[in-house]
Amino acid sequence: MGQTLNRAAQWTSVIDGGEGKLEFSPANEAILNDIIKFVLGFSSKHPREARVVFKNSFSWRTNLEPSYFQGEYDQLDSGLASKERGSDDTPLLKLQKLGESSYKLQVSTLGMLGEVIKNAGDKKMLEARAILEANRDPLVNILGDGYAAVDSEDNSTIRLLEQSAKEEGETKELVQTKLTLLLILQQFDMQLMNQTLKSITRDVRLTPEQANREVKLLQSFSGEDRGHALASIEFTSDYQFDNGCRAPPWRQVHGDICYLLVKLHDGDLLPVTVNTAGVYLNKGFSQDTGEVDYERVGEVYKDLVSLLSDKSSHFQDVITSKEFQLYEEKGGEVIGQFEGDQGTVEERDAEKTAAPEKTEVKDLKPEKANKRQVKKIKKKEENSKPMAPTLNWKTEELNKNNERKDSSREEKRFSRQASDRKSKTPALEDDMSDSSSESEEEEESTDRRQEQNSDLPSEYWQIQKLVKYLKGGNQTATVIALCAMRDFNLSQETCQLAIRDVGGLEVLINLMETSEIKCKIGALKILTEISHNTQIRRAIADLGGLQTMVDILKSPNKDLKCLSAETIAHVAKFRRARRTVRQHRGIRKLVALLDCAPLGSVPMTKDVEKDIEVARCGALALWSCSKSTKNKLAIRKAGGIPLLARLLKSPHEDMLIPVVGTLQECASEQSYRLAIRTEGMIEDLVKNLASQNQELQMHCASAIFKCAQEKETRDLVRTYGGLDPLVALLNKSDNKELLAAATGAIWKCAMSPENVTRFQELKAIELLVALLNDQPEEVLVNVVGALGECAAQEPTNRMAIRKAGGIPALVNLLTGTNQSLLVNVTKAVGACATEPDNMGIIDRLDGVRLLWSLLKNQNPEVQASAAWAICPCIENAKDAGEMVRSFVGGLELIVSLLKSEDREVLSSVCAAIANIAKDEENLAVITDHGVVPMLAKLTPTTEDKLRRHLADAIARCCMWGNNRIAFGNHGAVAPLVRYLRSPDKEVHTATAEALFQLSRDPNNCVTMHQSGVVEPLVEMVGSEEPALQEAAAGCIGSIRRLALANEKAKSK
Repeated sequence: MGQTLNRAAQWTSVIDGGEGKLEFSPANEAILNDIIKFVLGFSSKHPREARVVFKNSFSWRTNLEPSYFQGEYDQLDSGLASKERGSDDTPLLKLQKLGESSYKLQVSTLGMLGEVIKNAGDKKMLEARAILEANRDPLVNILGDGYAAVDSEDNSTIRLLEQSAKEEGETKELVQTKLTLLLILQQFDMQLMNQTLKSITRDVRLTPEQANREVKLLQSFSGEDRGHALASIEFTSDYQFDNGCRAPPWRQVHGDICYLLVKLHDGDLLPVTVNTAGVYLNKGFSQDTGEVDYERVGEVYKDLVSLLSDKSSHFQDVITSKEFQLYEEKGGEVIGQFEGDQGTVEERDAEKTAAPEKTEVKDLKPEKANKRQVKKIKKKEENSKPMAPTLNWKTEELNKNNERKDSSREEKRFSRQASDRKSKTPALEDDMSDSSSESEEEEESTDRRQEQNSDLPSEYWQIQKLVKYLKGGNQTATVIALCAMRDFNLSQETCQLAIRDVGGLEVLINLMETSEIKCKIGALKILTEISHNTQIRRAIADLGGLQTMVDILKSPNKDLKCLSAETIAHVAKFRRARRTVRQHRGIRKLVALLDCAPLGSVPMTKDVEKDIEVARCGALALWSCSKSTKNKLAIRKAGGIPLLARLLKSPHEDMLIPVVGTLQECASEQSYRLAIRTEGMIEDLVKNLASQNQELQMHCASAIFKCAQEKETRDLVRTYGGLDPLVALLNKSDNKELLAAATGAIWKCAMSPENVTRFQELKAIELLVALLNDQPEEVLVNVVGALGECAAQEPTNRMAIRKAGGIPALVNLLTGTNQSLLVNVTKAVGACATEPDNMGIIDRLDGVRLLWSLLKNQNPEVQASAAWAICPCIENAKDAGEMVRSFVGGLELIVSLLKSEDREVLSSVCAAIANIAKDEENLAVITDHGVVPMLAKLTPTTEDKLRRHLADAIARCCMWGNNRIAFGNHGAVAPLVRYLRSPDKEVHTATAEALFQLSRDPNNCVTMHQSGVVEPLVEMVGSEEPALQEAAAGCIGSIRRLALANEKAKSK
């Protein structure tokens, strides 16, 4: 286990001198699951080895309480201990209380370790994670320090033999047991490593061609001018081997491709190793030998651009520009997708201007610093309107009208060029694409002014006077001016813009860089209040204020930390601001703010209260930053997940809201959903659903909505009693955001049949049907999705929907335009149509025609969902054949969909054609529309779902005219024979039926026999499925009759 944990497991970065934690990743989850299974079964498989006492006990802070331990234990004042004891009379298991709700656990044998994991129940994963994080090399604890995991040759078995011979009192049996234990652990470690390596080798590997191409491109963007991405990038060796590598042969066997020296404009010289597994920093040239020290430093990146983007904010700014992408595409070489933060189109358009140069830092001496002229942003000087207030705004604009007319043609030409450039960079536009969570709030970048004839209030002028005192006064005057400014109502837009218009933002940001605490606090308090304004937010980012706030997060003053984090939370509402925070290492600093004492474990003092407030403000800032995909990854790598899990147990709602808000934003990533489940956070989310705070309820329901995609999470929600409060939230129809979150959680939870049973008991169907009218589309999508899941799994639910009047409402929604809603409503209508009574209502309301019209929709998901819904409608309609023929052009439309490239569309259309072909007249019509060659063209597919429905359609279409001969002529027979090798029994049944129909043509029988159909069909004759037996036997009979006829003809 030691080698796997050291080499293959993924660990977070270290925070403030602490220790790294296991990342919440699928690879780590697989390792932990294997270790849990190994430990649980160890005592039964190896009882002697399970009793070997460790050299050093496993010790860790456990998540278990005494109530978890079932069996006979000695109860102690501070915990409990096992009755089994070692040779020195020490308990083999000891649980010791540390605080009100925290415990420390010590275990001395693998047998006892298995008991702990067994008693952990649903916290097995959480407990295993805690054990391995506290004991990173298990062999050291079990056998001693001499058995630590090393990179060199492992002689641990020999060492154990030598050591055992020297020790006194060791029996031969015990020596043999220890040797066996060591071999078992080494074998298991090797299995873990092999499984992990298999998953790693499935990832994309770098090649010498890719590395050389990437370096060549970056060299073209290198130069001493700061306008270039890099100062220089050079290979350490000019010699290139035939395979394209520049690394020496003895390093190529380790995957090394080449070594680089990269000089940054904003950093030191970086020694870089390019390996087939990724790119990472090495230790550079040794001063003693002058050779490269190949040892890795830090983490491995997928490519060179990713590494340099993380190490240099200047490089990141340059490569995300349009010019870099255009150059890259012009050369026809795309080295990788440079992922920017997710953001909306409005947000991207608002960020065409790069952040200007930061204002000059204010010195500790305010008298001199205030006399300095604060730098203005060049962009604002050239393009924006004057900052001085005036009541004759329109007059000044008219005076400049002629000047603008002269430049209008130039501006139009520039805009056309910009438009052309945008259209030529689809890769960059995709890279900036919008994420589901990030489109929530984006601000306008227009420079709003007071209306032309409105009178400016007196506060406007008074604030401007105070700003002048800030600029020119001494230290005392500065503090007094800040206090006076806070007396105004800074939540008013007039006051906010007054500070901006006269240059007050530059001064406030300048004040944050002094060493005077009072000035910093005063400036931050004002910035915190006015940063609610969208224009102020962007101005702060433009002036470099975010960088200063990130630096303040390292301050020992807790008030400064709180104010800085809260201001970052307000400003980081748009993509560029979030990116700035990440590039200046702000995410790691914000995560560090979360590390306060566990709530309830220490007495509540003023210092503890301040620590909790710091953590709350840090969570607020992370909530804003978490709308970026890259920031979510950065939060996880900084070890933020365990800290958020700890804060989730807080009894304070003002703490819980930003914590849950951050979790529900991050839950769009699979690694976070895994962490939320394994860290025991589902229980806390369910508990907070009962809160009286509707905002907290909304965020908890939204987190469950995103996490419930996995069955394990849905089961946990039911286990912890989360279904009842979710259904209760349906009564709060006045709060649409809460309603959307609750219905979304119910929808996802309804994917499990056990949950649907509970929803039936709670009368959730009737409540959901009542929400089908007069609700926003976000709510309707979830409501209809939930009804579709409930109706698909239980016939009584379909009856309940009909009795509650839900069928007409669902049919009415088929006329909408929202694509997600159409996908869900077609599924719901199709599920309801499986009941004949429901089908009668759908038919009367012209629902089948509406479903058929959705086949013209351009969205493949809508097309597929509509085609699936049509199948039960045809099966349960009274006169299905006539109904289908009544749709003008309907049959031609559905046959034309066989040209689709979407597999789900093809599967659903084949299923619909199989039902349509049951009517002879309809079969004749679709034959005339060319259904046979289209179906034959699809037969080479390897997807079992499509195979099954395609075989059904072919079997049905063989019933008309010469269709079975036509299928043979179009080469459909031989591919069908290969379907019999599929592991899916439903594919076997459908294929056997199709082959039976095709075998009525002699030429098809010959093709089948040549393709080896007889052997698999003979095996299927013995199947337990009567339909498969009959079809297989019929096909074999046709082939045999043809053979006998051929022999008879030869004998004559």
